[in-house]
Amino acid sequence: MSHTTTTGQTPQKAALASFLGSMVEYYDFFIYGSASALVFSHVFFPDAGAATGTLAALATFAVAYIARPIGSFFLGHFGDRIGRKRVLIFTLATMGGSTFLIGCLPSYSVIGVWAPILLVLCRVAQGFSAAGEQSGASSMTLEHSPEGRRGYFTSFTLSGTQAGLVVATLAFIPVAALPTEALYSWGWRVPFWASAIVVIVAMIVRRTLEEPPAFEEMKESQEVVKFPLMVFIRHYWGSFLRIVVCHLYATISTTVTVFGLGYAVEQWNISRSSMLWTIVISNIGQVVTIPLWAKLSDKIGRRPVFAVGALGCAASVFVYFWAITTSNWSLVVLASVLLGSVCYAAPNGVWPSLYAEMFDARVRYTGLAVSTQFANVPQGFLPTIAALMIGTGAFGWVPLAILLAVLCVLAAAAAFAGRETAHVPLKQLGRTPRTTAAAPAARVTTTL
Repeated sequence: MSHTTTTGQTPQKAALASFLGSMVEYYDFFIYGSASALVFSHVFFPDAGAATGTLAALATFAVAYIARPIGSFFLGHFGDRIGRKRVLIFTLATMGGSTFLIGCLPSYSVIGVWAPILLVLCRVAQGFSAAGEQSGASSMTLEHSPEGRRGYFTSFTLSGTQAGLVVATLAFIPVAALPTEALYSWGWRVPFWASAIVVIVAMIVRRTLEEPPAFEEMKESQEVVKFPLMVFIRHYWGSFLRIVVCHLYATISTTVTVFGLGYAVEQWNISRSSMLWTIVISNIGQVVTIPLWAKLSDKIGRRPVFAVGALGCAASVFVYFWAITTSNWSLVVLASVLLGSVCYAAPNGVWPSLYAEMFDARVRYTGLAVSTQFANVPQGFLPTIAALMIGTGAFGWVPLAILLAVLCVLAAAAAFAGRETAHVPLKQLGRTPRTTAAAPAARVTTTL
């Protein structure tokens, strides 16, 4: 199997489709995070106290991270069986539909306990679909990319994710400025409804992209495996463990954007709009720096770029929380740019290629989806853990910062636990004598 890559405009088109798809998918995912931090405790948990209501709202945010591993089994399986493109269209439609429905949900005062129950069900659907987005988009773009530029093109999946966060935050800035009564009654719903427009646009773009040559060649040579999950479990458990530890760096993101938002507003009297603008500025920077870090990884390797960025996060998270305690917005912005646009962007830009290159094409979607979604579980719980850990006073954040720093150091160490893959040809990625010998035992056609 030759696993040729595409030429001409196809890599750029694949990168654009991944960028737009991820932007829409994670716009939907992130507006929920903003709403859970600012609104949902009042709309869906009004009978709870302020602290309990906030914890309950953040817990619904975490529910999606439980659903994501389940979605990864299903979506990864079919992504390796019937193709990357069809599954990616499904993930986009599911995320868009569930997000629109959240905007239509009645409040607790209207339907009682059914309001938070329906909210959780919609959140589960969001998590289920998100499980297949980044892994599928990364797999497709990697397999469309020319040798020597895989890191650069594949990184646009994560640039799209950060762009989605920017658009989601921008959508909430005018909403957060509304009078309290308007915010809690209808204002928070508008960003959820608005997602329908961009979902349709992204769907049109995604449908124009072809399946990558690596997958088409598997179909022609009947190397599509019947149960890719079983091949993954038998032969790639080491890659799974490595990804789980590497991805601990990503706990920075949800802690800062979900917990950090409420912490700055409620304990240090920084306005909601100021903190939302801080997130926007940092993530606009990431949209630019992510492909630059990834391009560097094409030259010097994935591992050093990933590790340096993770270690930078370990140090700069202390600067970020200290800046919040000053209540000086300018310092908070500078610290956020250092943490997000400079340090966090490095592993964030490299992981789509670093992780995807650990698997061969037969199980790439499954391996990437399952590994990253189990690795994402800690992210969902960190905002709640942070709310429980945080103390009062100017140094109440220190234990939380120490925890995040330790996780980032572990991630940096794990980056060097495997071989460097930046310059390994596509057809040799993830292939060992063991995995190659396992292929004939599981060959089937793609007919379901």
